[in-house]
Amino acid sequence: MNSAGLLVDSFGRVREAVHEAVEGLTEDELAVRIDPDANSVAWLVWHLTRVQDDHLAGAFDDDQLWESDGWRGRFGLPFGKRATGYGQTSAQVGKVRAPAELLLGYHDAVHERTLELVRSLTNADLDRVVDAAWDPPVTLGVRLVSVIAEDLQHAGQAAFVRGVVERR
Repeated sequence: MNSAGLLVDSFGRVREAVHEAVEGLTEDELAVRIDPDANSVAWLVWHLTRVQDDHLAGAFDDDQLWESDGWRGRFGLPFGKRATGYGQTSAQVGKVRAPAELLLGYHDAVHERTLELVRSLTNADLDRVVDAAWDPPVTLGVRLVSVIAEDLQHAGQAAFVRGVVERR
């Protein structure tokens, strides 16, 4: 397996985990917070998808599907167009409500675009600096691994919350 194949497989695992956490839950179940400040399944999946959309668009100098494909309007959230969930307050987290079809539709669109971007990458491509604001500068490879790690962490959290919701 080459680097591109490894990335395709990794992002595929993210998609599988997201679908397992979301499919079959109602909008109310997706919005459950297991304590007053906890993240819901809906927020976790929205956030991890927003981060993936934002970070890959930035790394490949592309538009975010959030804006270019109209997902922001479909969600109708009261956040600025660049919001990804990072640093949001508990009250803002609670505003993320969406049906499973919308969450999965956005995630699947970002996933497909991600695969288009990473399928043809070479090892040399992964060394390209995509963010010089850090020391050391962030390469494409580091950025992609960071997105995969964050996505899997949040997908696991969503699976945990789903398990709590289903046992109630």
